[in-house]
Amino acid sequence: MELPNASRTRCAAAEAEAALASLGDAFASVAQSHGAVGKDGGIGVWIGTSGWQYRHWKGAFYPRELPLGRWLEVYGTRFATVEVNNAFYRLPEAATFERWAASTPEDFVFALKASRYVTHVRRLSEPQEPVHRLLERAEHLGGKLGPILVQLPATLPVATERLEAVLRAFPSTVRVALEPRHASWFEGPVRAVLERYDAALCLTDLGGPRTPLWRTAEWGYLRFHEGKGIPVPCYERRALDEWAERIVDLWPEDADVFVFFNNDGRSCAPRDARLFAAALERVGRSHSRVPGAHETPLNMTERTVGPGPVDS
Repeated sequence: MELPNASRTRCAAAEAEAALASLGDAFASVAQSHGAVGKDGGIGVWIGTSGWQYRHWKGAFYPRELPLGRWLEVYGTRFATVEVNNAFYRLPEAATFERWAASTPEDFVFALKASRYVTHVRRLSEPQEPVHRLLERAEHLGGKLGPILVQLPATLPVATERLEAVLRAFPSTVRVALEPRHASWFEGPVRAVLERYDAALCLTDLGGPRTPLWRTAEWGYLRFHEGKGIPVPCYERRALDEWAERIVDLWPEDADVFVFFNNDGRSCAPRDARLFAAALERVGRSHSRVPGAHETPLNMTERTVGPGPVDS
């Protein structure tokens, strides 16, 4: 006999919770065998970009003759972390995660943006199944899996109970960062929930800070969206220096802080990542590897080509 819709939903939720528990054990085993990200190497601040396959980086960040299939390999020699945005639009297959892991050095870390199915379609409701599906595939990164970024739609007002359900859906061994884009989220109850689950409020910059400077976890997450430098959307040195000082004020030296530059236009992101590393050095803070000045020229002929990143 066919089960009613409500019963089928409860069964699916129960199955997802059981599968998540199993995945939690697997992630705990990985964490134990590899150590906490960043702690064993003393890196501190992990610097990278939001994606690595932008067409307008060809001839600037990447040699013009380099095949697209080798871009991640080269990126991994210059940076030790990347934020994968395309998982938000279309969840890659397990084989893709395996290929990414095989194409990067042992110390490399992937941050993943959670599927929009969780945030924009379900709007944080019933998160168990989509979270399970994400982690079931992402586990193929092995010890290279870093934080998961949950970016909320600007039209979603505060929903503390749904937020807590999402955080519960992730194993405690997986780091989760929250990027709200509605002002109602920046209140005390949300901060308390994030602190309870050691989840980071994603600090964001868009011509200046766009979030309160909360430290809600033992680790941190910061995204640079667009600066006020010349050319746009690059960042000025002063803005980068101010953020380096904020990191020093918020987190101790041994804390993992993930920093990603999303201002890919004109190849600003790789250059600004390098300049931010220099800003951190000026305040005595260690960081992951960054490319050299000769590897980060700006693309002054075109800001963007096509709708955005190719399939990364």
